[in-house]
Amino acid sequence: MLKAITYRYITLGLIILTGSAHAFQSRDTLIVGIHEDPPFIFSESGGYSGLSVDLWERISEETGLPFSYREFSDVVGIVRSLDYDELDISINPLTNSPYRVEHFQVSQPFFISSIGVAATSQSESQFRLFLSNFFSRDFLDVVLLLLVILLTFGTLLWFVERRKNRYQFRPGLMGLFDGLWWAAVTMTTVGYGDKAPKTHMGKTIAIIWMFTAIIIISSFTATIASTLTVNTLEADIKGLEDLQTVKKIGVVGASEGELFVQQNHLQASDVYSSPEQGLRALARKEIDVLIYDRTTLGYLIKTNDLESKVSLLPLSFRRQYRSFIMPKAHPAFDQVNKQLITEIQSLYWQEVLKKYGLME
Repeated sequence: MLKAITYRYITLGLIILTGSAHAFQSRDTLIVGIHEDPPFIFSESGGYSGLSVDLWERISEETGLPFSYREFSDVVGIVRSLDYDELDISINPLTNSPYRVEHFQVSQPFFISSIGVAATSQSESQFRLFLSNFFSRDFLDVVLLLLVILLTFGTLLWFVERRKNRYQFRPGLMGLFDGLWWAAVTMTTVGYGDKAPKTHMGKTIAIIWMFTAIIIISSFTATIASTLTVNTLEADIKGLEDLQTVKKIGVVGASEGELFVQQNHLQASDVYSSPEQGLRALARKEIDVLIYDRTTLGYLIKTNDLESKVSLLPLSFRRQYRSFIMPKAHPAFDQVNKQLITEIQSLYWQEVLKKYGLME
């Protein structure tokens, strides 16, 4: 009886260990997971093209491995399908990571990229940019708030002084203007001396306003300066610490760029479904920077005629080693990986890189 139970468990274990391999062997055609990611993969009406597609189809041609493409809306779906053995290979340029190396078979890297940062270009003149910022909603809001505060204290002092100090704080609307004038010259420490409170209540209000004005001046000076300053992010962002001062950071959902932002405790203000959508928002100045794969950003900026509005900053983070990924114990892995190494060392690969403008 004990021998029968032991034999049964051994048999069950062998079935589990070899189940995935049998599933792959039962498929005559490899199922290739694919997701649009220029310049590596383009989805076109007649099929697919791009750096990864050219490389894979060359490998398939040389090895005689038949295949069919299965398109996904994002990389997350591809990785999940690989995990459930529903795909034979992903040719999207996925990044090597300890998790993927542990759970999948990862090929020799065929491309090295990094996390890049795109920012708005300063194609306008400094004077026009200053005028644009001067009449911006942010600056006008600051000025309006300042006027409201001045008018509040000026009106309060006029109301207290209007009877015993009628010469300096006249009746009616002119008196309100007198109060506004007094509040403004007191706040700016000009102090012409043409208007001063005489009542005890008026002097108390004046003291409160003087100390309040000191706080307001220090706060508003910084706010107005930052609003009027011509933003030159291309020159200002030189490292990670500079990114922490950027207010509006855009990322692409489920991307290495989004993961980079989260791991470095940056705050993403906007998440986009594609890098093209993010770059269009950047060109419209809805965000200050877009963080995504540097190679893809550079390619899209150039091919979409965005160079006058958007520029790729001369800095990069975290080198990204791009590989094909297959499930564990896939019988075709060694054949695919060996041919991949052969191809990326050939003149053919240099021609493909040149074709997509990726030659360094």
